[in-house]
Amino acid sequence: MAIEYREWREGDDLALLEIWGGPETEQARQFRGTLARSGNSPWRRCIVAEDVVDGVAIPIAAGVVHEASLHPERLWAYIEVARDHRRSGVGSTLLTMLRHEAGQSPSGVSRLRTKVEPGTPGAAFAGAAGLTPIQRSRLVVVEPGALKLPVFGDGSEAAASEQIEDLATGSVELSDVVGRYYTAVHGWDSPGELSIGTVQRLFLDELSGAHGAIVLRAPKASAFGQAVPASRKGRLEAFAISYAELAPGENPVASEGSSAGQPTDVFVGHDPKLSEDEARSAVRDLLALIAFQHPVVLELDDSMAALRAVVEPLLESGKASVRGSETLVVSDPA
Repeated sequence: MAIEYREWREGDDLALLEIWGGPETEQARQFRGTLARSGNSPWRRCIVAEDVVDGVAIPIAAGVVHEASLHPERLWAYIEVARDHRRSGVGSTLLTMLRHEAGQSPSGVSRLRTKVEPGTPGAAFAGAAGLTPIQRSRLVVVEPGALKLPVFGDGSEAAASEQIEDLATGSVELSDVVGRYYTAVHGWDSPGELSIGTVQRLFLDELSGAHGAIVLRAPKASAFGQAVPASRKGRLEAFAISYAELAPGENPVASEGSSAGQPTDVFVGHDPKLSEDEARSAVRDLLALIAFQHPVVLELDDSMAALRAVVEPLLESGKASVRGSETLVVSDPA
């Protein structure tokens, strides 16, 4: 076996897919899309390993390192080696080469991070390379009726309509809370400064897949004190954004998704200015509403304290379940 290393070339993706076969994990499926020609906008370096047999070079492995506009404090890295060439030093050599390239990144950032599934060869390789977990993420399906419906105010429809609102995804108010929440729960890997436009593009416009939003507000407040009747909308406390295409007339969040019985994919969060108790209560009430009649699936990071406090008891009681495997974000130490 004679291994040679070179830059990525056109056609390598097809040649490697023929050798690799289908992706072993969801993380592999996602990262394969980052393997591409090296470039500077955005900055990316991609290296291919070839096994030269009787003068014929066959691509058998590849590695990539690249900058990210979101979460810019680390570089994303990914390495995949054909099954029959593992434990031969190819992956380690690629990692050494990628670290060398990372040391020359325009941003000056050189720490690497990647995503792995626990118990897989990728996780073992990352651990041996010194990358340690900085976050755990799970996809959780919440079953219909898992939480008791909340009662708002005096229990009337009017009281509920004051606090529950279908909100346009183009709302600046919604964008502001979503951006602040995302930043608050990603202190472990800062997303950098998020403008309203960036939040819209990442989470709320049509290209993001967003199809609707429902929000929970605090009770109406008066701008002139308690002696004057309340007329101003209460502040936005929690939100749920749907990423399922809905039929005309369906609730923008509490729906069956694209086909009967399939959970609706939702992003649930809260105003980070809320206290711990307020955040848990707001998230619980909104989740109870959107998952009252139909199942929903949401991403649960360990850093989402309020959502974890609501969802983990449901996992323990069997009213919610984890879909697929956990995902670990692993990183070089600080």
